[in-house]
Amino acid sequence: MTSFAPDSIVLNRKLPLWYQVSQSLRASILGRSPQDPLRLPTEEQLAGHYGVSVLTMRQALKELEDEGLITRHRRRGTFIEPDVRRATPVRLLGSVDAIVAQQSGMTTELLDHGAVPVPPELAEHFPDLTEVAAYHRLRGDEKTGEPTNHARNHIRPELAALLDPDDLIRRPMTKVLRDIVGADISRITDTVEARLADPETARLLQVPLLSPILHYTGITYDTRGRVLDVAVIHYRGDRFSFSVTLDA
Repeated sequence: MTSFAPDSIVLNRKLPLWYQVSQSLRASILGRSPQDPLRLPTEEQLAGHYGVSVLTMRQALKELEDEGLITRHRRRGTFIEPDVRRATPVRLLGSVDAIVAQQSGMTTELLDHGAVPVPPELAEHFPDLTEVAAYHRLRGDEKTGEPTNHARNHIRPELAALLDPDDLIRRPMTKVLRDIVGADISRITDTVEARLADPETARLLQVPLLSPILHYTGITYDTRGRVLDVAVIHYRGDRFSFSVTLDA
């Protein structure tokens, strides 16, 4: 039986290996095509694929099993759960792959895109620019179609020139910038705040005006310290939670 083929990952030895592996595999699972197999490779095969021990791989798989993304059957193997509810907690642990995983597994509609003057609130992030490329997307639950969040990205024009907007319908912005455009991403700084839905957010997410939402800001930097992308995402408060893991 053919097994699902996950993406590869370059591991950061300063972060927990099991967490990085679980988030990379999670992004692969949520970003898979409908025709991809549901059966995962064996623990040993996955451990070899990611370059980690079987014990580390087992811990990563347990994380995904606890989340309900996979089911494990003795002697039969491990399988992706096809009908899992895709909206999940916003988790931050200093990994670009964690951010990709957070953004994966949703239907995406590109509402609009184009060059705009640098918004005043973002001027400090783009001091050398007068214009940026803006992309506005609405994302929803892959199974029900229910809207879950809407996102605005402002990126540098030279990156936009290399970007195919159609890629943003199929893939998260961070993955497009890193894996397709070839941006040299060094870090992403995240901020999450509790806010109340404004009229636009209430309309797009189909929630009552002034209902609770999570307001996420992600700032992506390259190795020279330049800001490449500022993402502002509004998540439905009834579909997402926020958690941070700190290792001693």
